[in-house]
This record gives sequence, structure tokens and C-alpha cells, in this order.
Amino acid sequence: MIVELGHFALILAFGLSILQTVVPLYGAHRGWADWMAAANPMAGLQFVLIALSFGALTYAFVTSDFSVLLVVNNSHSLKPLLYKISGVWGNHEGSLLLWVLILSLFGACAAWFGGNLPASLQARVLGVQASIGAAFMAFMIFTSNPFLRTDMAPFDGHDLNPLLQDPGLAFHPPFLYLGYVGLSMAFSFAVAALIEGKVDAAWGRWVRPWTLAAWIFLTIGIGLGSWWAYYELGWGGFWFWDPVENASFMPWLFATALLHSAIVVEKRETLKAWTILLSILGFGFSLMGTFIVRSGVITSVHAFASDPERGVFILMIFAVFVGGALTLFAFRSAALEAKGVFALVSRESALVLNNVLLAVASLVVFTGTMWPLVSELAFGRVLSVGAPFFDAAFTPFMVALAVVLPVGAVIPWKRGNLGRAVRSMWGVAVLAIALGALAFTLQTGRSALAPVGVALGTWLVLGALADLWQRSGRQGIGARLARMTRLPRADWGKALSHAGLGITIFAVSAVLGWSTEDIRVAQIGESFVHDGYTVTLTGVERVQGPNYISSMGHVTVERDGQLVAELAPEKRVYPAAGMPTTEAAIDYALTRDIYVALGDPQDGGGWALRTYVKPFASCLWLGVLIMALGGVASLSDRRYRMAAGARRAAAPQATPAE
Repeated sequence: MIVELGHFALILAFGLSILQTVVPLYGAHRGWADWMAAANPMAGLQFVLIALSFGALTYAFVTSDFSVLLVVNNSHSLKPLLYKISGVWGNHEGSLLLWVLILSLFGACAAWFGGNLPASLQARVLGVQASIGAAFMAFMIFTSNPFLRTDMAPFDGHDLNPLLQDPGLAFHPPFLYLGYVGLSMAFSFAVAALIEGKVDAAWGRWVRPWTLAAWIFLTIGIGLGSWWAYYELGWGGFWFWDPVENASFMPWLFATALLHSAIVVEKRETLKAWTILLSILGFGFSLMGTFIVRSGVITSVHAFASDPERGVFILMIFAVFVGGALTLFAFRSAALEAKGVFALVSRESALVLNNVLLAVASLVVFTGTMWPLVSELAFGRVLSVGAPFFDAAFTPFMVALAVVLPVGAVIPWKRGNLGRAVRSMWGVAVLAIALGALAFTLQTGRSALAPVGVALGTWLVLGALADLWQRSGRQGIGARLARMTRLPRADWGKALSHAGLGITIFAVSAVLGWSTEDIRVAQIGESFVHDGYTVTLTGVERVQGPNYISSMGHVTVERDGQLVAELAPEKRVYPAAGMPTTEAAIDYALTRDIYVALGDPQDGGGWALRTYVKPFASCLWLGVLIMALGGVASLSDRRYRMAAGARRAAAPQATPAE
């Protein structure tokens, strides 16, 4: 009965979303205040209905209701509770329900906390947001119903994909969806502004918090996914340029560009057209990621690999919303004329360069991701585009971005002096180059990748601190430090995010440039030396888990006769799914990780054993966390949490419908 109530609530939410699309948009067009005001309660009610529907599906998974087909295909009675819950979104149908739940949550938040928005703009934003929800609920109800019953309930389920039975993957999709769907708010604001024909500084301030929230969630989601790949897949890497990884990375790059572009709209009322275009493209690439994950046209360990017919439905949604928004953008281009002017050397120009580098980098990733599919369809040739292409084509843009970021942050608005800005950063530049040169001197027989990363990371981190120091005035050290603590949170947020990027760039370079590996067949009791550590496989035992059988190795790691770590790598087999997984054992430290993965038993005796020493690997996720914390600090700044009430006061008064 609860499952049927959940299905009924979803259908009611679908009907309500259609109503929420039509009523406020038409009311805003006619200037009817009561029709526009109806959008707020409808947005809240729509969220409640979808939350009830999602709760009903979660109940079916938690109670192992195997009369529901989705539960049969993605759960098992012996699974731990966490993975029963994560099984709700560990599949195509359930993840779509989570998608529309988050979409309705953002719409409801715009209704609850958008009191300072002009009534017509808020109504149009909620109407556009509801239309996206209506499209995806139609997709779900007519092609991907999560509430289908089975003709005869089996005794037990087929289990969730074992790779997804992990804490990192339990939280990774919700954060990613919060980011993906969060960009829909920037899209809705852009389309609403195009309908109204007005984009100004207040609009830039309103759209920034939504974009910033989406960026924070995407950053955390991508970081969790990278960490999961690092410790779960057993190959010691953190990024494979997999199509689905790229599908989350491209919207993140566009969201980063949009954040910086919206600053220019807010401060200088210029780059309006470009900011609107980025809002459309950011959400457009989120939809493209949805297509890649769910169409089955590209193979990936992360993909749901659904049938291509569903992919066609998603492409139709993409064509309607992105194509319609771009068409509207073309018709309204005259209304997006920039008011502010700026010199070639200015903060605005630096942000334009930032945007160009991020946008072109996104298009490079898009080309490499989609080219194998285009090649196969157009030329009948099966190609593989892997890490060498992305490393060679993408890296130069990130290096250029890292070089210009600290200087661009200190150049004044409208007109600046490049020489003065560079002179203010000369000490940071000298120290960064010196540390990079020192790293290059100390390493022997290795590439320059890691030393370059040291220099760039130092440049970004110290550049962010130098920016804060310059903003603190010219008094004594004590007075400047006190003033730094009183700087706006947005300034601290910018500094933290830039510093986090620097730490991440350094860590990526260090891991790729300085990692060592040892792959061998290890006998029980045998010791070997790897990068100064003595590694011993002391034994392998059979362990029965809640829904898996594990071969658990016991490995000791010593250095100079002192015990460093005792590690327990596993090779698991999940009988219900008939699938093995590798559970790496890692000794984490700030300056290095010791990473051990157990393979299969060998015919001649012994076990396959892979050992890696990863310098500064933990700094990679520390940098990602600092970037996200920077976003949170900026979001907590009162200037960006509250829209300008003055514009609402100046807005023309709407009339009730007659």
C-alpha cells in the first residue's frame, strides 16, 4: 500500500508541476499578482509530494519488499542498512527520483527564501524550474517507473552492484545530483531574465548564491568519487578520464566560470550575455552528463547502461530546454548590452581570461569524451581516447589559469597597472620558483611534472594569502592581522578556494611525478623492499562478511626495523551478484600513502600483490575540501545570501487577475 501511495504522490507532483509551469508564467506575462503568488505554495507542495514518493521507495528498500521490481534488481536481504538505503539511488529509476526530489527542493527554497526577488522574476524562475521537473517526471512515469510490482515476489533480491556497496559511493551520487540540479537554478534565472528582457547587477547578485551552492556540492561530489576510485578499484589512481567522470567535471568547469562571470555582472554590469550563456551551458552539460550515464552509448564503470531509447528521451529534453533557451538568448541579445567599460588591463579582463581558459578546457574534455562515439557513428572506426590525450590537451589550460589567477585577483576594477600588480606579487613568485627549482634539484631521473606542480601550488597558496594581506591596509603587522580577521567572508572564501586549488594542483603533480609501484607474486612470509619500506605478506585468511566472502591478506610494513603499519587488503566475492571486488588497504599520512592491493592466488603458490607509495596523495582531497570550505565561507557572506530589496521596491505593482 505504501508503494502505491508513493506512486500516486509522484503522479500528483507531475500534475502539479504542469500547473506550476503554466500559472505563474502566464500570471507574470499578464501582471496578475495572485497568479504569480500561486507559484510559492505550489513549489512547496510539489517538494512535499516528491519527498513522500521518495520516502515510500526508501521504505520498500529498507524493508526488503521484493514485490517491487526495483528492489529485486538492486537489493538483498543480507545487505547492511546503509547500502539498502543507497540502493534507492544506485540504479536508473531510483536515481531519477532523487534527481527530481532535489530539483523540487531547489524550487521550494527559491519560494521560501526568495522574498526579496521581484514578484515577476520569482514567478518566472519557479515556472521554468517546474517545467524541468515536469519533463523529468514524465520521463520517469512513462519510461522508468520505480514503483513497478513483480508478478511473483522472489525469496531474495539480486543485490546491488558490489562496487556501489561502499560509504564513498553511498554519498557521492547525492552530492553530485545536488550540484547537477543546482545548476538548474542558474538556468531558470537566466531564462526568466531573458523572458523579462532585463539583466542587471541585482540579477548577478541573485544568481551567484545558487551557482555557488551547486559548485560546492559538485566539488564535494567529484572529490568523493575520486577518493572512491582511489581506494576501491585497486589500481592506485584517482582519476581515469572516464566518460562519466568527465560528465561531472565539465559542469564543474562551467560553474566555476559562471561564478567568476557573475561577479563582473554584479560589480560592473558587463559580460551579461556571456554570463547568461554560461548559465545555459552549465545546466546543458549537466543534462549531457545525464545522457551519458543513462543512454548506454558509452561504457563506463559508473554508468547505469540503460537502453538507448531512454537516451533519446533525455536528448529530447536537452533539445527542448537548451535549444529553447539558446533561441531565446538569440532573440534577446539586444537587451543584454553591457553598460560598464573596462581597460585591457583590469580585473574584468582577468576574469574574461579566466572564463575563456575554463570554457575551452571544458570543450577539450567534451571533445575527448564524445569523439569515440562520433568516430564510430560517422566513420565506422572504433577509437579510444585515454589519459594521454587529456593530460596533453587539458593540462596547459590549467597551468595558464594557475599562473594568471593570483595576479588577476589583485588588479583593480575598470583600469589597472599590470606592472604594479606583478610587483606586488614578486616575493611570492620568487619563493614559488625557488621551491620548484629545489624540488627539481633534489629529485633524480624524474620528469619536471612534480617540480612544476610545487611551483604552481606555492604560487596559488601564497598568492591567495598575499591578496588577503594587501586588503588589510598598510598599518603595522598587528593591525593588519586584526583587520584580516574582519575582512568579508567572501574575501576569505575566495582565498580559501584559490589556495585549495593550489594544494590540489601540487598533490596531483606529486602523485603523478613521484609515485612508485611494485607488482609481484608474494609468498606467505616473504619480505621485499619497496621505496625504503620492508613489506611482508604474513598470511591470507578467509572471512565471511554480511553478504560477501573475502580473502583477507595481512601485510606488515616496516622502515628501519620499526613497524609502520599493519594492513589488511581484501579480495571480495559477492555470491548474489557473482562479482569480485578489490578492497585496497591504505596507511594514510599527510606526506605519503602506503597503498596495498591483494590480487588472485597464483598457480605456483603465493598471491598477486600490488604495492604503491603515493607522496602527498592525502593533500589532494585536503585541497578539494579546502576549495569547498571556501565556497561555504563565501556563501555565508550576507552580501551574497540576500538579494537587493531595492529593486523589488522599485518594481511595478502587479494587479490581481480579474
